[in-house]
Amino acid sequence: MIDDLYYIEKHAYRTSIVHRLDARVKLLIALAAIVAIVAVPYSTRVYEVGAALFALFALLWAASRLSPVVYLKRLALILPFGIFLIAFQVFVKNPYYDVFHTIATLPFGIEVYAESVEFASILLLKFVVSVSFIILLSSTTKMQDMIEAAGRLGLPREFTLTLAMMVRYIFVFAEMFTRIRTAMATRCFDPLDRTLPYRYRLHQIGYTVGTIFIRSYEQGERTYTSMLCRGYGANAGLYIRKKPLRTGETVFFAATLGFIVLSSVLIYGQP
Repeated sequence: MIDDLYYIEKHAYRTSIVHRLDARVKLLIALAAIVAIVAVPYSTRVYEVGAALFALFALLWAASRLSPVVYLKRLALILPFGIFLIAFQVFVKNPYYDVFHTIATLPFGIEVYAESVEFASILLLKFVVSVSFIILLSSTTKMQDMIEAAGRLGLPREFTLTLAMMVRYIFVFAEMFTRIRTAMATRCFDPLDRTLPYRYRLHQIGYTVGTIFIRSYEQGERTYTSMLCRGYGANAGLYIRKKPLRTGETVFFAATLGFIVLSSVLIYGQP
């Protein structure tokens, strides 16, 4: 998981047309696409809207010159968080349908309904499209740029400062965890080694978690003291310099936003 943290940020430092776009443009496009796919009411029209938005995502991903393997790996990491709830829907009579047709009967009298399968597929499509745009945003935008973009778009300074500190110190925590893991490997201890007694492994993992907590607490105290020495107070905030959008970025944003809105409205509104 810690290695994945560096893996995600590494791709954001590459160079492409999408990488060079202002973070505000990418943030707003991702937000617009998610709102568009989520706002479409549950019906088979979601397939067409989802296909149009996913085609836009595929075009932007190709322009970013990132490998499709990167996208698939990150999608595979996120899918388990939503796939369970989506899979569970095939066994439930949801309120979007009046009539249900059984297509399979499982042991213990559990029935699978055709309408519930359709609902689950619509839910899965909404989930995949939303997550895809988030993956595109995080793979082509540095974390610090995203925070500054949110600040330029009007996010209160309390949030930008907190997020900036989180982004900065999450890597400090990652380094700390890496050193502890290296120390464990140096002592030939592997928490997944089944030849070791289970209770012994639990004790060692407990000691490790306690060590991480104490070190994090001490690091927090040192950081807070340093911030007070540098004048940190209630009115402190993250400095974000003004950065006007270039003409090309404005045109790209307007065209992409227009495509998202028009494709969603026209597809859903067609008779």
